[in-house]
Formats: sequence, structure tokens, C-alpha cells
Amino acid sequence: MPATASEPVRQHRGIRWSARLRLTLLYGALFLVSGAALLAATYLLVAQSPATKNTKITAWRAEGPTGGSDRLRGRLEDIVSERRSAELRVLLTKSGVALAGMTGVSVALGWVMAGRVLRPVRVMADRARRISERNLHERLAVAGPADELKELGDTFDGLLSRLDAAFAAQRRFVANASHELRTPLTLQRATVEVALAEPDPDVATLRQVCQRVLRAGESQERLIEALLTLASSERGIDPARSGPTDLAAVVETVVREREDARMTVATRPAPMYGDAPLVERLAANLVDNARRYTPGDGWIHIATGTGGGRGWLHIANSGEPIPRSRIPALLQPFQRLAPRGADEGHGLGLSIVAAVAQAHGADLTTLPGPDGGLAVTVTFPAPPGGAGPSRGAARAYAAGQGTGGL
Repeated sequence: MPATASEPVRQHRGIRWSARLRLTLLYGALFLVSGAALLAATYLLVAQSPATKNTKITAWRAEGPTGGSDRLRGRLEDIVSERRSAELRVLLTKSGVALAGMTGVSVALGWVMAGRVLRPVRVMADRARRISERNLHERLAVAGPADELKELGDTFDGLLSRLDAAFAAQRRFVANASHELRTPLTLQRATVEVALAEPDPDVATLRQVCQRVLRAGESQERLIEALLTLASSERGIDPARSGPTDLAAVVETVVREREDARMTVATRPAPMYGDAPLVERLAANLVDNARRYTPGDGWIHIATGTGGGRGWLHIANSGEPIPRSRIPALLQPFQRLAPRGADEGHGLGLSIVAAVAQAHGADLTTLPGPDGGLAVTVTFPAPPGGAGPSRGAARAYAAGQGTGGL
């Protein structure tokens, strides 16, 4: 406990078990174990060597009793045995000292080599520590042979590239959303200021101003609702709201609410599992998008079915030709082929479709139509525990509609 409140608390830090230290200790331990095994094997070989084992001493005297020769031989054998034991002890001691010294050398060399091996890791850590959301364009750019460390660096560079793209898309989204939200507010303010500037406005003028402000507020409501739908779609589907549903019934509900003589509908049962309100928003956005950009004498084809147990929705329309290279951009928020008109949307329809499809794990295919316009196919995953008809139904429909102008 510190003596006063202003006295800093002393923290006793222990040994930092870094990767370099662990590798060094591992190298030293392996060398010590292998050296000790080698020393034990050498000692046993020397101890069991015929040159130092079972040494026989022959001694004799030219005169005197034979007992003296036996005593001399015994004495010499004792001396040789003691000498042999002493040499083995010396061998063991010197080998142990040499092993201890070489272990120290191996630990030092292991520390150096571990530092050299881990140097790219330290470089990557230092560079990664300097990277933030403000300089995501920087990369680790690990040099060297194509080993595991370079692969790790390249993988991290790929992650930085994806993060850079995500942050750039987020910044564009925030800027576009701010612009879209500011436009109706600016219009409302200008309308009210013009009305207030009139010295003696009549009831008709005030009514007209109120109607303009009301339309601008409705535009804001639609934009905010679209943004909330987009945000909820990007978070994924809610398991509490998900369940089995029929894609054909959802599409029929959407079409029934939007009667249009240009639409031809061919729905077949298409069981799926997902968030029904989000799927309905997906279908509604596709239908509304097709109606908005289809000329008065054009056509809109809507169909549902199953293929390989997977429910699919196909919507195509005629209209202005759309370059294939521009289609991916249309799936991004606030992106349009042409400047926004007075009665057009905010450029969120197809981005919501893409987000809902991704949340359900569905495959989204967007292609230019043969008569202009856009052909969109959304194929949902097969519902759990159920399989639909063969893929031939979807192929037959696609083939039939392809000859009819899809």
C-alpha cells in the first residue's frame, strides 16, 4: 500500500517469458539432454571396455614361498582397479564440465539465433503498431524467403487491404448518408424561409408550403427506414424472427400490393428458412426497382421456384442498357447509373437486396438483360431438413424465359 494517495503503486514485474526466451531455453534444454545422454553412453562404453576391465596381473618370484606372489598380485590388482576408477571419475568430471560449458555456449547461440529468426516478427509488430484507421494504406511488406513468416506478413497485408476497403466504404457511406439527410432539411428550411419572407401570405400559400415540407419529411422517413433496414440486414438475421417460409407467398404478397400491367408472374412453391420481413423487403425492393426503371411499353418478369432443394427468386425487366462493369457498383449504397430524379429513390434498394441476401447466405446474381434493364436471381440455401425438386425446374424456366426476352 502506498503511504500517500499521490505515491505511485510499485508493481513487481516478473520475468517476461517472451518467445525468444522460451526458444533459447528450449534450445539449451535440448542440448543439455542430448549432451547428458552422449556423456552417459561414453561413460558406459569406457567402463565396459575390455582394455580397462578384467585386467589380470601375473606376478612371481624366483625364490621364496609362493604366498608372497599372491599377495603382490592382489596388491597390484587393487592399485589398477583404483587407478581405473580414478580415471573414470576424471573422465566423468571433465566431461560434465565440458557439457556445462557447451550448454552455456548453446544457450548464448540459441539466444542469438532465436533473435535472428524472430526479427521479422518484431518488424511486423512495430509496423502493425504504427498502423491505424488513418494510415490503413500502409503495409508490412515483409521481405525474405517464402517461409511461414512471410506468409503471415502477406496474410496480414491482405487483412489490411480488406480493412482499408471497408473503412473507405464506410466513409463514403457516411458522407452520402449525410448528404442525403441534409438535402431534405435544406429544402424544408428554404421553403419555410420563403414563406416567412412573404409580407402577407395567404392560406393557399401556407398550405402549399406545408405540403412541400410534408413531402420532404416523408422523403426523410423513407431514407431513415431504408438505412435502418440496411443496418439490420448487415447485422445478420435474428434467430428469434427466423423460420420456414414460402418465397412464392412472399412474392405474391408484394406483387398484389403493386398492381402493374407490365408484370408477368410465374410463382411456384419455393420453401426456404429465414427472416420473412427481410425477405419481403428484398422482393419489394427488386420489384420497385424494376418498375421504376422500366418504360411504359416495357416488361417485367417475376418468378419463383426451387432447384437442388434451394428456393430462388428471379426478376428481370427491360429498359435502358446497363454496362456489365457498372453492375457491381449498383449494389453499393447511394450508387445510381444517372443523377437522381425528382421521383427516384435514394440508391439504397439494391444495396439492401445485397445485404439481405448476404445475411441469409444466399447467392445473388445480377446480369444485364437482353432488352436492357437488369436480370436479378437470388438463390437461398436449402431449408434445414427438407429438399426441394430437382434443379431442372429452374433451368427449364430460365430457358423458356430466355427465349421470351428475359
